[in-house]
Amino acid sequence: MIRKLALSIALTATPVFAQEAEDGPGPNLIIDVAGTANGQIVIDLLPDVAPAHVSQITTLAKEGAYDNVVFHRVIDGFMAQTGDVQYGKVGNADMARAGTGGSDKPDLPAEFSSVSFDRGVVGMARSADPNSANSQFFIMFAPGTFLDGQYTVVGRVISGMDVLDQVKRGAGPDGEVEGPDVMSKVTVQE
Repeated sequence: MIRKLALSIALTATPVFAQEAEDGPGPNLIIDVAGTANGQIVIDLLPDVAPAHVSQITTLAKEGAYDNVVFHRVIDGFMAQTGDVQYGKVGNADMARAGTGGSDKPDLPAEFSSVSFDRGVVGMARSADPNSANSQFFIMFAPGTFLDGQYTVVGRVISGMDVLDQVKRGAGPDGEVEGPDVMSKVTVQE
């Protein structure tokens, strides 16, 4: 099963500038990024919006499942996708399959909300089945309101958008990245 953000649209690389969101009640997902981009991205997770998805993400992070997972799909002016704990780990022999895997946890039913996909919003990647999100997520470089109500929102970047903006972009037809940046360490701050 393919776990990709399924979109067939033309995108522009017009930069969109916005302030980072304010820190809410959390928990916060702390992502140390290494590669072309170096630094830390902090995401305020939204358990009041998507409790099951936030629980799964925090569980995987606490288990170390996200450590050394690459940003396998990055589309300039749109989003950066990561979180394939099955195939997306640095050194995995099946790295070419990054973006098609998940975790040993069950897929989750969609938790759609009225939260809009603005710059810095984090959503869950899935296949064509709305109830197939598992471990992969994406962070928006620019607003993508066409995603509203179709993908589960799980958080907002509260610091590190400058780091996200430096993540190596994909050159492949679907944003595939050669020599991708990596989430070297992912932790949870309650």
